[in-house]
Amino acid sequence: MAQFFQIHPDNPQPRLIRGAVETLRGGGLIIYPTDSSYALGCRIGDKAAMDRIREIRRLGPNHNFTLVTRDLSEISQYAKVGNEQYRLIKTLTPGPYTFLLKATRQVPKRLQHPKRKTIGIRVPDNAISQALLEELGEPIMSSTLMLPGDEMPLTDPYDIKDTLGHAVDLIIDGGYCGFEPTTVIDLTDDAPTIVRQGKGECAHLCD
Repeated sequence: MAQFFQIHPDNPQPRLIRGAVETLRGGGLIIYPTDSSYALGCRIGDKAAMDRIREIRRLGPNHNFTLVTRDLSEISQYAKVGNEQYRLIKTLTPGPYTFLLKATRQVPKRLQHPKRKTIGIRVPDNAISQALLEELGEPIMSSTLMLPGDEMPLTDPYDIKDTLGHAVDLIIDGGYCGFEPTTVIDLTDDAPTIVRQGKGECAHLCD
């Protein structure tokens, strides 16, 4: 059964953050809050944990995984970013947006879209997420906590515990953090394209 940490949404307890990161470093799969909804997360190189995410969500081979990062300083290591793309990302982050970019060689092929060789990049505006990323020192491989057949992500930590407590290693109760997925913006072409309209408003920036 998964551990269950209640972490303050505005002032995350360092001891619990360290415990959550120890779980990640030990190959664990966690559920944690972001600025749009709860998400499944693990370390980048952990294939077994990634396979567990695929199983929980029943994801096909074309799913774009997302790397959740602390800030823009980490993006160029994992994605190819031009000046115009960088300016747009800087304008919208931190926030509930996922940017699809061409992946660099630092990103394992199994995390990339198999045909387009893209990866999702995101910088969340959430204190718990940021504390986890700061302590971990690297991005978290992430996927929205959306179960097969559902139209909305799971939002209640106790419902999450009842539903997925057997399938993950740690659930972080960070209170209510919303139920809308991120807005997904494709930056692989000359002009930005909104692939999915979610919580983030950006139509005026992507015209």
